[in-house]
Amino acid sequence: MAKLYFKYGAMGSSKTAQVLITKFNYEERGMRVWLIKPATDVRDGETVVKSRIGLSATCDAILKDESIFDIFTREHSDCDVIIADECQFFTHDQVDQMRRIVDEFDVPVLCFGLRTDFMTRVFPGSLRLFEIADSISEIKTICECGSKAIVNARIDKDGKILTAGKQVLLGGNDRYIAMCHKCWQKKKQKGND
Repeated sequence: MAKLYFKYGAMGSSKTAQVLITKFNYEERGMRVWLIKPATDVRDGETVVKSRIGLSATCDAILKDESIFDIFTREHSDCDVIIADECQFFTHDQVDQMRRIVDEFDVPVLCFGLRTDFMTRVFPGSLRLFEIADSISEIKTICECGSKAIVNARIDKDGKILTAGKQVLLGGNDRYIAMCHKCWQKKKQKGND
């Protein structure tokens, strides 16, 4: 019986690397994978999923107003698994559509993404996955102090913590650093003194 999976972690926890390794594992066994990501994520190209360690693959980019369910039934109903990267950027409805694919077609859907933004607020796609996923697991990473990182701290060009701005601002190590909550609080206060 298929499940809806949500695998989340802070920035730098190798979520995308795991997406690509998982894709490879399915394909190595002769299974068909539909790799998707929200069209919001254009850091490495509109239809590319790329990890920081250099792995990459072509994917379908899903616009906010597109129905994942409709695209699946029209073009990908023969796939064995759906793997979704950056799922925090999917809409509530799109997450519900992935749930519907699991329920009606018995196709597993593996979603990978962030839990929260730079101000520790849950992303809409992630919130919905927490509400309806069958399996939820954390991909852990560490803060520079060695503690478990849970905050995706947004930084400016001088490395100072930012506490205002739009929820979505694409970037990598140049804009974000994974931190434990304690270090994040300390650095926020230090930067605001």
